[in-house]
Amino acid sequence: MNNLGKSEFDNYIAGEIQKYSGVSMPLKAGMLRRALVTKVGCKKLHPNPNDEFSKPEIGPSYRIISDYEKKFLHFGCPSDFCIMGLDPIVVERMHPDGYMILNGHHRWAAAVRLGYKKLPIKIVNFTHEEDIKEILANSNHDKRVTLDLDEVVFSGDDGVGQSEKSLPFPFNRFYKEKLRLGIPALFRFFEKNGYDIWVYSSKFYSTDYIKSLFNRYHVKVTGIVTGTEKRRNKEFRARHDKLIKEKYKHTLHVDSDTVLKVYSKTGEFEEYDIESKKGWSKNVMDIVGAAK
Repeated sequence: MNNLGKSEFDNYIAGEIQKYSGVSMPLKAGMLRRALVTKVGCKKLHPNPNDEFSKPEIGPSYRIISDYEKKFLHFGCPSDFCIMGLDPIVVERMHPDGYMILNGHHRWAAAVRLGYKKLPIKIVNFTHEEDIKEILANSNHDKRVTLDLDEVVFSGDDGVGQSEKSLPFPFNRFYKEKLRLGIPALFRFFEKNGYDIWVYSSKFYSTDYIKSLFNRYHVKVTGIVTGTEKRRNKEFRARHDKLIKEKYKHTLHVDSDTVLKVYSKTGEFEEYDIESKKGWSKNVMDIVGAAK
């Protein structure tokens, strides 16, 4: 596949999509696989048919691919992304073989077009629509709360420089994220008050990683939806929103400054300001308690 031209590469993508259409499915990866960054052959990496990259009317961007090609040629080999300041290709295992690309299509494309053999990958267990349906079917609550992992839960700062204590060794070597002070107590409060807890992130955290992290703080989350930036297509959002509205009578959206209560049937909402970031979790509890 050395030095593939634009039309040749477009045909290669189309061929990959057609080859696995109707026969591929995601597979869960074990902890050891997910814990390591490994290198695999470029031919083992497959374009995601649901990503904009794979849709002829949208992508790929050959300007972005060209930029990566120049970087790869400058460094001589793309098998070690660290020296280039790049993250590994984020993938999930797939049947019948190889890995489905979740994030990093353009880096993969540059390597393929240049004829490189291997790339570093990070394997995650991604939340799919069927997983969301199963979560909803197994939940007994009729109201939920949502929080953004990166902006709220993992901020590690409640506005006055405070966060939860790091986990003891050796867990602190594996779990690098710091929780905002009061997050475990807040989650326990929501549990006791009959809320399902859903967390969202634009990043590609593995669902098992997030579950395990919260288990270390003795709390549980109901739903984990990652890679939200890659889920922008209207069809997925419409199906997701429909499932949520059918299940929950209302949702609390909690961020650093406000609590928004949205009623599923009517779409009406109530907004409450969090007056002070000092004692943020207690302020949220007080708002939720008063808004019953």
